[in-house]
Amino acid sequence: MSLIGDYRNGEVKKFPGKKYVKAVLEPTYDVAKRYLIGPMLNINKAHLVMLKEKGIISSKDAAAIARAVEEIDIEAISRSSYDEKYEDLFFVVEGLIIEKAGQVGGNLHIARSRNDMGVTMYRMVIRELLLKFIASVQMLKKSLLFMADKHKESVMLAYTHTQQAQPTTLGHYLIAVYDQLSRDEARLRAAYRTVNKSPMGAAAITTSGFNIDRQMVAELLGFDGIIENSYDAIAGGDYLTETASAVKLTCVHTGRFVHDLLLWATQEFDFVRIADPYVQISSIMPQKRNPVGVEHVRSLLSAVTATAEAAIYMQHNTPFGDIVDTEDDIQLFLWEAIEKGSLIFSLLADIVVTADFNTSKMEAIAKESFAAVTELADVLVREKGIPFRIAHHLVSNMVREALSNGLKPSDVSAAMLDQVSIKETGTFVGISEETFRKALDPLHFVKVRKVTGGPALCEVERMLKERKETLFADEKWLKDANNKLDAAKQMLDEKFRVLKGGI
Repeated sequence: MSLIGDYRNGEVKKFPGKKYVKAVLEPTYDVAKRYLIGPMLNINKAHLVMLKEKGIISSKDAAAIARAVEEIDIEAISRSSYDEKYEDLFFVVEGLIIEKAGQVGGNLHIARSRNDMGVTMYRMVIRELLLKFIASVQMLKKSLLFMADKHKESVMLAYTHTQQAQPTTLGHYLIAVYDQLSRDEARLRAAYRTVNKSPMGAAAITTSGFNIDRQMVAELLGFDGIIENSYDAIAGGDYLTETASAVKLTCVHTGRFVHDLLLWATQEFDFVRIADPYVQISSIMPQKRNPVGVEHVRSLLSAVTATAEAAIYMQHNTPFGDIVDTEDDIQLFLWEAIEKGSLIFSLLADIVVTADFNTSKMEAIAKESFAAVTELADVLVREKGIPFRIAHHLVSNMVREALSNGLKPSDVSAAMLDQVSIKETGTFVGISEETFRKALDPLHFVKVRKVTGGPALCEVERMLKERKETLFADEKWLKDANNKLDAAKQMLDEKFRVLKGGI
């Protein structure tokens, strides 16, 4: 019988919700038992402590419920499969509590809902994942600073529009990558601040008629405060999109640096040799040394970007209220993006710090190019008073003539510049050969660019010093954030221990 025939005859009723169970309820339960059981039990503990301290339930009932919560076997739940008797993990846990404590166990749900519990659990999971992600970002930042310090005098070419532009140093380049990553970390920390607010006490969406203490629960769970408006606490999904956006941008921006690494690792560039643990050989070509570790980083950064983007789009055109789109379905996409991102950034940190940069090749390429001639135009302005646009024109024509004749910087001279000047303006430039040669030297080019943020050694060393100090402050922020969560957990455990004893 056809599927349409089955529906027409009402026979689909023989299979009540089987596809819904398979497509939604089973995978949702599996995710919940992996990620949410710990946060759920901590919410139960914090809420119970608050109910007892506010006199909403008696010490006797609180102790009975506490003992029931304490007896929940997390390992057994982790091994369990979805049971159609229960809609989700919440009802499984509530059923166990009532089974152990009696019907009084149902009073644990006074003044709360799966709505505020759900959003609170999600925020607890995301904040932990965010801290791990930030830690891996800081690992990469440390690797970048280490290599920048090591190569603060390693001259190389900077490229614009994929063409040779001007001389700089590898240290100067790596500090730029570091600075961008620091701004990405700031966005991740801002997302953490948004995430780390408690919705508990909002209940379904309008709070409760019971005299609960939302701030107490927030403190016991390690939150920095509460989401004041109860409607916002349930409906607001911007904590998800802000986190997804911060993760996405961090991956997009870092991918540009990874692209450079892969280009530099080609034989044509030969600027960097990736360490052996991150390289594979060809199965047929003996000479191949494939930097697949870096390739995987680039592709996985794109995968994380797409996964984070999916989390953002799942919220598009959804109602401003309690809705599945911002609950069960979206969470796994975001959690996967953050978890995978953490692994990628840790891997990239190792790849960077073990990379062998071919600084002699970098410097040789710089010396063989005309990338330093901006300084020659500047010399004409400073020493001869020639207007910059004319100086630019004269130097440009000299370089064009040299290249058309297959000449390198070492082949040209001040006399050649004079010849161009006579042809264009009818006058000699008249700078010395020594001045001319110095102006074409990439090392001199870098040395004289002492303006704030430039590649000169004095500026690179200043920037390195400041960034090492800010990195220390960033690491302290991360340590403090983790310590606060640990302290809250200890406080909750102590209060719950007292509660369990019926004191």
